[in-house]
Amino acid sequence: MPRDVALVVETSGSTDAPKRVMLSAAALRASAGATEQWFGGQHGQWLLALPATYIAGVQVLVRSILAGTEPVVLPPGHFDPRAFAVASARLDHERVRLTSLVPVQLARLVEAAAADAAVADALRSFDRILLGGQAAPAGLVERAAELGARVHRTYGSSETAGGCVYDGIPLPGVGVRIVDREVQLSGPMLANGYLDDPERTEAAFTTDADGSRWYRTGDLGELAAGAHGLSRLRISGRADDVIISGGVKVALGEVERAVRAVPGFAEAVVVAIDDAEWGQRPAVAVAGAAASATLADLAAATDAAGLSPAARPVRMLGLDALPQLASGKPDRRRLAQLLAESPA
Repeated sequence: MPRDVALVVETSGSTDAPKRVMLSAAALRASAGATEQWFGGQHGQWLLALPATYIAGVQVLVRSILAGTEPVVLPPGHFDPRAFAVASARLDHERVRLTSLVPVQLARLVEAAAADAAVADALRSFDRILLGGQAAPAGLVERAAELGARVHRTYGSSETAGGCVYDGIPLPGVGVRIVDREVQLSGPMLANGYLDDPERTEAAFTTDADGSRWYRTGDLGELAAGAHGLSRLRISGRADDVIISGGVKVALGEVERAVRAVPGFAEAVVVAIDDAEWGQRPAVAVAGAAASATLADLAAATDAAGLSPAARPVRMLGLDALPQLASGKPDRRRLAQLLAESPA
């Protein structure tokens, strides 16, 4: 292991085998410093609501150490909106109040806030809520904003020492480029690579002729013109979520966005299942009794989104709860197994 490595974080491995990401102290400080600059140099107090083994949780601790503040730690275990509200009340009201959440946590808070004034007050009490880990369901951030929550979408990974693009804008010192539709990131917060895995390190990190290092994210995206002449990054899906169905390329991320527009399917997950005739077909896993739509409804949604007939889901599985990884992301590998085993 390189001598400058301060931390090894194991990735969640939602679609492939977990990787152990090596991060130097310099990379962790660079990430925390870039966030502080984005905050306007303000030192705040954090509520740690994520596992400290998850990069977003690690960064809450790093930012707190560098700011000289003590974070309030949410009790471990099942995320409870009421416990979140109680912990929020322990933050120093004279300081900027900050927290990092994943979408499933924010969704539970928004739902609970409708009937619990204490939860609604807690959401409003934060100066900034960083939201990352995965794409937020359509309308979630808007519903949170209606409650007075100040939520910022973040984009990054363990390989970038956490979020490095906020609301589509790169943090200070972060470079973004699109190569063959793939998003690549650079900056002093990049990881050294993967522990004891030179092949995947070489595949994920590249060095230009001028010596600058770039991380190949595997995400598809584009840089679009934004306000004040700034380019805004928009993620459209994963490079590895494109399947061939009946000879037609189908991006599962696009199918998932279309399906999530159906009432009751805001947190549905789309994965591929094998098909003897078509090769692979999209399949949907969903939790909750509200998801009462049929496959015909889902097909209508993908058609309305302008997707090809090959994008129509052919199987749907309802579950009491979707299996999740420690990071809060859906366990797509497990869901693919469950859908493959479910009756056609």
